[in-house]
Amino acid sequence: MKSERPGQTLLLIHGLGATGRVWDGWRDLLDTHWPGRWMAPDLPGHGSAPPLSSYSFDSMAAAVAPQLPPGGLVVVGHSLGGVIALALASGRYGVQVDRAIALGVKVAWSDGELAKAAALAERPTAWFDTRAEAAARFLRVSGLEGLVEPDDDQVEHGLSSDGGRWRLAMDPRTFGVGAPDMAGLLRASQAETVLARGELDPMNTDAQLNALHDEVVTFAGLGHNAHVEDPRTVHLTVT
Repeated sequence: MKSERPGQTLLLIHGLGATGRVWDGWRDLLDTHWPGRWMAPDLPGHGSAPPLSSYSFDSMAAAVAPQLPPGGLVVVGHSLGGVIALALASGRYGVQVDRAIALGVKVAWSDGELAKAAALAERPTAWFDTRAEAAARFLRVSGLEGLVEPDDDQVEHGLSSDGGRWRLAMDPRTFGVGAPDMAGLLRASQAETVLARGELDPMNTDAQLNALHDEVVTFAGLGHNAHVEDPRTVHLTVT
């Protein structure tokens, strides 16, 4: 998904299990308030993007970088996408990031949580007999249950069908990407960097983010998918 307008480019990066269509609610806001180009690609192994042989934050950032135009970037990434935003801001991938906003990143991981994620990555692709079942699974995995209707176009973009059966377009191996080295990523960032979260996000706390970085934004009354719950507040604050 891309909009071509002159000026600085805004890059929007979705989280694990979602697709670039998760930013659909930002379209009208960007047309009105963003003076430059914007783009919201699918991360590798999600939506229409091809899979990788293996997944890491580095391999995913390296796959995104060649899609990006020259010139300055403002990058807003959610969850997994927030980690990719910080990785791109390191300058190691040949792109210029002027400002990086990492929203809703889980910064503290237990051994049990990492083991569970690794087990999910080893599971075979699940097939469903109906689109409704696959759509329900997509909404749960992406964290969009209750925020997006099952018949929404962005749900359709996250599904694939074959022979009358349905599955998620997401490669399950992406669950195995691991825990980010947030301190290292923040040290390496060459961009103005912001950590952001919804006040009700169970994935992180204000204390955790403030211990890592001195520029933290908290969105009152919002949860993990703050950018979907209240696009206007998040967009106008972080961009």
